[in-house]
Amino acid sequence: MKANEGTVDRGVRVAAGLALLALAATGTVGVWGWVGVVPLLTGALGFCPLYAVLGITTCRR
Repeated sequence: MKANEGTVDRGVRVAAGLALLALAATGTVGVWGWVGVVPLLTGALGFCPLYAVLGITTCRR
């Protein structure tokens, strides 16, 4: 698993994931907010499986 997300990409993913989870926990957006787990995990790991399939990378080499 080679990192394919840059620093900014990772930060945005983590922030979006936390925001969605917070909204889901408070009942604001309902059960669909729990999808925030996906960007949170991909941002924390620095690896996005969809990026790998599509051959995309946002990190500097």
